[in-house]
Amino acid sequence: MKRIGRAMIAGLGTAQPPSASQSELWERFFSGHYAGGRRGLAERIFANSGVRTRQAAVSPLLEDISGWSTERRMRRYQVEAMPLAKEAVGRALTEAGIAADELGLFVVCSCTGYATPGIDILLARDLGMAPSLQRLFVGHMGCYAALPGLGTAADFVAARSRPALLLCAELTSLHIQPSDPRADIQQIVSHALFSDAAAAVVLTPAETHRGYAVSDVIALTDTTTAGHMTWDVTDLGFRMGLSAQVPNVLSAHVRVMVDDLLARNGLTIGEVDGWAVHPGGPKILDVVQERLGLPAEAMAASRDVLAAFGNCSSPTVLLVLDALRRRPVPPRRVVLLAFGPGLTLYGVLLETP
Repeated sequence: MKRIGRAMIAGLGTAQPPSASQSELWERFFSGHYAGGRRGLAERIFANSGVRTRQAAVSPLLEDISGWSTERRMRRYQVEAMPLAKEAVGRALTEAGIAADELGLFVVCSCTGYATPGIDILLARDLGMAPSLQRLFVGHMGCYAALPGLGTAADFVAARSRPALLLCAELTSLHIQPSDPRADIQQIVSHALFSDAAAAVVLTPAETHRGYAVSDVIALTDTTTAGHMTWDVTDLGFRMGLSAQVPNVLSAHVRVMVDDLLARNGLTIGEVDGWAVHPGGPKILDVVQERLGLPAEAMAASRDVLAAFGNCSSPTVLLVLDALRRRPVPPRRVVLLAFGPGLTLYGVLLETP
């Protein structure tokens, strides 16, 4: 199999806004948001979400934006996303020892905010990136966007021998929906899980840094289930649709995809010592663990990230990778898995040289 090249992860930086406990969010806001026939159900969903604390740039404990127009939410996105993005990018560049003007490509992934000029242009300006910088904005891919973004950046590095930067920035707190006593379960689950974060990765040619090499990327989309996960633009922000059938779809495909990814690299599941699985929710992690035959320890980083940070959409799998690499003995070989609209599954194989 022809590899996509030896682009290395030379730096990884993350940033989060202020945190609040799940119990506080429920007691001080969402218990009133669902005051009515769905209150008991919503309370159980919040309690069983696997989330202990979450971060919000626009906290419902401080201001209720559930009735805001989409225009007003998008204007707020620019204000709140920029400092988070700068913090994450600054940490990644510092760790990599790369100056902003050395970058050849800047990839930004976000499905929670849009404007022109976007944060890619504003960050390039504020951080002193070169006028010749190539930019790519990836929008509305949802929770798996980090992985095609990572693959694209790695391809650029391998082909051009120049550093690239990937940024994933999501402010899901901007899309709290109005109170509805008849709210469907999908919306309650969304309100119970999602959180805000930014994560940035610097990739460089293999000969300039040591770290994880991006060895391979794989994707699988089941378009027959396209309606199972949606992210609709409405007059009152973006509204999540999340079918209870999503875990079943993942169950049907995840083992086949992972076996394919590993087999074409001469590997088996037993030879992977690190798993960064997007924690879309407890059931998602349960299904992946069962279908891949993994021990509980293999999913610990994903469950810890879900508990501490919630589901932050595209940055979340990078938060899990960051947790793995900070272990006293980091794994030598990591598989990243993320899932989103399509339904789409993505996987990336990372290996230390």
